Parts: sequence; structure tokens; C-alpha cells
Amino acid sequence: MKFQGSDHYVATQDLKLAVNAAITLKRPLLVKGEPGTGKTMLAEEVAQALGLPLIQWHIKSTTKAQQGLYEYDAVSRLRDSQLGDERVKDIQNYIVKGVLWQAFTAEEPVALLIDEIDKADIEFPNDLLRELDRMEFYCYETRELVKAKTRPLVFITSNNEKELPTPSCAGVFSTTSSSLTPTPCARSWTCTSPRSKKTCSPLPSKPFTTCATCLV
Repeated sequence: MKFQGSDHYVATQDLKLAVNAAITLKRPLLVKGEPGTGKTMLAEEVAQALGLPLIQWHIKSTTKAQQGLYEYDAVSRLRDSQLGDERVKDIQNYIVKGVLWQAFTAEEPVALLIDEIDKADIEFPNDLLRELDRMEFYCYETRELVKAKTRPLVFITSNNEKELPTPSCAGVFSTTSSSLTPTPCARSWTCTSPRSKKTCSPLPSKPFTTCATCLV
């Protein structure tokens, strides 16, 4: 597999090098940059270009690392036991599989996007470090080792809202949104704002009128 850009996404040489290095060495790719600079789109376009299903995990301030692995729905099991439901005999019925579980157990290779990782708690990245490195984790409720059948292509994005812990960056390729290039329609695009500069880039929602820089 090799990424050469797509009809909807023009990638710089540096960006293609970073993506292909992550593919070849099977390491996560961390993409840093301001919101709206195409970080999420990169994962979508690479997945589409390589023909990989994309599993997305959009991180919020309340998101916990465990949710990416699995959650045990003890409340539902207690309720069902009170109602005499036969499902309570099998704990598997109350295990909610997270995105990493889905990606690890997929029959064919997939792309996994962990979007805006810096929105979560500062220890969130480190909590997933071992699982992303070894591509396996243990489910204590079912006494099952969940191991990746095929290693997913992992994209991690950060808006640079806060620094990521140093250990979490170990073995992770990194690039910045300055390496991202607008879609082909933007090649002849010109910002109409009086404040226009040569460094202007189109605003995704208004690609032929003004840009994010000139709206500030």
C-alpha cells in the first residue's frame, strides 16, 4: 500500500513521505495543527485511496481511554436479572466493543482515526500507548485476550490545545497541518479579501471567497 494523493486531496511530498513511512513501518501517524486545516480529511482521503474502511473515534473532554477498548454495561445486566432475562447468563451480551476492539478484530485491514486526542485528559494518550504498541488488550470480564488480526493504519490528530505527554509520542510518526494542501479546486483559488496575503489558504466552507486568515 502506498499513498500518492487523491483526486480530492493534493498531498505534499513531506506529507506523502510521513503517511507512507507510517504504513511501511506500521506505526501511528500523529497530525498536529489548527482546527479546520484538513487533519481529519487526510485520514478520510488516505483510507479511500487505499480502499480501507475507516473507523472514527472523535474525542471529547469526557472521553476515557477505556471506552476505546470496551465498556461493561453492569447496569443493564442488573436490570435484566431483575426481569428474569436469560441474557444475563452470558456476560458477552453486556460488553460494548470500542473502536480499538472493532479495528483489531476486523477481518480485513482498516484505518482508525483517533480525532482531536488533545481534548481529553492529559493522561489519555498514555493510557492507550501499550494497546497501540502491542496491538492487543485484555478483557477481564470475559477473560479474553483481544489481539489484532491485522494491524490497522492509525491516524491521531491534535489541535495543539495542549502538549501531549512525551511517552505517548514514542514510536509515533508526526507531521503538522502546514504539510496539508487544499483540494485541486483551490489551485487557482484567490482570496478576495483586501487583507489577502500570499500565504492565504481557502476556508473550506467558502473556498472561492475568503479565507480563515482574513476572517480573523
